[in-house]
Amino acid sequence: MPCGMAQKMIEKLQHKYALSRQGAVDMVKACISVAITDIVLMMPAGILYMLIKDLLEDGLDKERIPFYAISSVAVIILMAITNYIQYNATFLTTYKESGVRRTTIAEKLRKLPLSYFGKKNIADLTTNIMGDCAMIETASSHWIPELIGAIASVSLVGVSMFIFFDWRMVLASFWVIPVAFLIVVTCSGAEKRAVRKNQAIKLAMSDGIQECLESIRDLRANNAENSYMEELDGKIKKVEKFALFTELKMAVYVNSAAIILKIGIGTTAVVGGTLFTKGEISLLTFFMFLMLVSRLYSPMEITLQNFAAIIATGIQCERLDEVLSHETQSGSEKLDNNGYDIVFDSVGFKYDDNTDVLKNVSFTAKQGEVTALIGPSGGGKTTISRLAARFWDADSGKITLGGADISKIDPETLLSKYSIVFQDVTLFNNSVMENIRIGKKGASDAEVMEAARLANCDEFVNLLPDKYNTNIGENGSELSGGERQRISIARAFLKDAPVILLDEATASLDAENETAIQEALSRLIKNKTVLIIAHRMRTIANADNIVVLKDGVVAEQGSPEFLSGYDSIYSRMTARQLISQNWKM
Repeated sequence: MPCGMAQKMIEKLQHKYALSRQGAVDMVKACISVAITDIVLMMPAGILYMLIKDLLEDGLDKERIPFYAISSVAVIILMAITNYIQYNATFLTTYKESGVRRTTIAEKLRKLPLSYFGKKNIADLTTNIMGDCAMIETASSHWIPELIGAIASVSLVGVSMFIFFDWRMVLASFWVIPVAFLIVVTCSGAEKRAVRKNQAIKLAMSDGIQECLESIRDLRANNAENSYMEELDGKIKKVEKFALFTELKMAVYVNSAAIILKIGIGTTAVVGGTLFTKGEISLLTFFMFLMLVSRLYSPMEITLQNFAAIIATGIQCERLDEVLSHETQSGSEKLDNNGYDIVFDSVGFKYDDNTDVLKNVSFTAKQGEVTALIGPSGGGKTTISRLAARFWDADSGKITLGGADISKIDPETLLSKYSIVFQDVTLFNNSVMENIRIGKKGASDAEVMEAARLANCDEFVNLLPDKYNTNIGENGSELSGGERQRISIARAFLKDAPVILLDEATASLDAENETAIQEALSRLIKNKTVLIIAHRMRTIANADNIVVLKDGVVAEQGSPEFLSGYDSIYSRMTARQLISQNWKM
C-alpha cells in the first residue's frame, strides 16, 4: 500500500474510532493478525482434505505419514504462535490505547474553554470518559479486528477455492455471506437513530438520579419526594423499555442474516449433490465444501453480531471525536506584561444563541485598586469576570493584562496570576488543611493557617473536632455556607496572586464576618488588581472605582463619592438597599 494511502487510512481510523496515531496503527496490526490466525485455523481442514484424497485414490503411502505428522505438529505450533500474536495485538494494545484515550480526553477537557462546558452536563461528560471509552475498548479488542479478520480470511479462501476448485460450488457456498452482511447494513441508519435516542434517554435518567441526590433536602422540605420519585421511576422504566425495543429491533436483522447463512448449507448440499450425480465434481470435493460451510457459517454468525455492534458503537465514536476535535484555547506560555492593570477595550460577547451579553464595554481595573462591578441581574457582571480570566474569549474588542493581550496567552499561564473566589464554592471530601492548600501546591501548614486566619476561618476551625485536620465531607457538607465561602477565600489568600477576582465572595457571610474579610482584603490588595462583583452596596462602599453594568453596557462608572453625587443607578440601588435593611416584619 502506498505511503499516502496508508497515511489517509490511519487518519480515518483515528477520527472514526477516536484513536491516537499509535492506536490506529495497532488496530491495523490487530486486524491483520486476526486474519492470519483465521487462515491458520483453516489449515487442519486442508491437511484433512489431502489425507482423505490420498486414502481414496491410492491408499495412504507410508512415506507420506511423516509429512502428515510433521504438518500437523507444524500447524499446531503455528496456531499457538498466531494466537499469541493476536492476543497481544488485540487485547494488550487495546487496553493500553484505552488508557491513552482516557488520559487524552482528560487533557483535552482541561484545555477546552468554559463555553464548551456550558453546553454539556456532568452526566454527559462522565459518560464520555467512562461509558463511551469502555464501549470503544470492547469494539477495538473484540469486534473490529474479528470482523475485518473474518472478512479478509473468508475473501482469501473464497478466491483460492474459486481458482482451484469448481466455481459453481464456490458461489453456492459463499453467496449467502454478502447477502447476510447487506441485511445488517440496511439497518445501520435505524440502529444509529435508536442508539442516539437511547443515549438521550439514559442521560435524562442519569441527570434525574444526580439531581435527586443533590436536592434531597429540598425535596423533603417541600414534601415532594413521592412525586419526584414517581417521575424518576418513569425515566428508569423508559430506559428499560427502549433498551428492550432496540435489542428486539436489532435481533430481527441479525437473526434474519443468520437464517440466510443457514440457507447456504442447503444450497451447497443441493448444488453439490446435483454436480456429483452428474459426475462433474468428485465426492471428495463435495465433502470438502460441506465441511467448509460447517466450519465457516458458525463464526460468521458471531461476526454479523459484531458488525451490528460496531454500527451502534459509531455513536460513541462520534461523541468522543467531537471532544477530541474541539478547538482548544492556546497561546504563549510566557506572559510579557507591564504591571497588572486589566483593560477592557470595546469588548463585545455573545452566547451561542447569538444573544448579546456585552456590547462595546470599556473600563480599566487598575493595579492597587478595587474595581467593583454592580448592576441589575443579567447585566453581564459575571461574564466580565470570566472574560478577564479567559474562561471565554471575547467576540470583539480587546482585553489586556498589563498591556498583554490575554487572547494570546496560554490560559494556564494567565490563571497562574489570578486568585478567584466564585459564588458557588467547590470543596473536596478532605481535611480543612488540604482544601485550603489547593490554593498553593506544597504550601506549609503555617502558610495555610495564616491564609485561614486572614480569611477569618480560624474561629470556626478551632471548634472542629480535629481542627485543621477535620474532614469536612463531600463538597464541605459538614460546614455552613459562610464557613465554606471563607475556606474558598482562604485559598485565594494562600495563592497570593497579583490579580484577585471575587464573584459575590461575601454573599454567604454575616455582617461581622463580612467586615473582617474586607479588613483582610485591604491588607491583601496592596499593589494588586482587585475586581469584585457584588449586589450588597456596603460590600463595595470603599471601592476605588465602580462600574455599573446594565443590559450589557457600561451605564456609568466612577468613585462611590462621584456616583452618589447625582441621581445615578448606583445611588438609587444604595437607597433601595437601605430601605430593605431597615424593613421590619
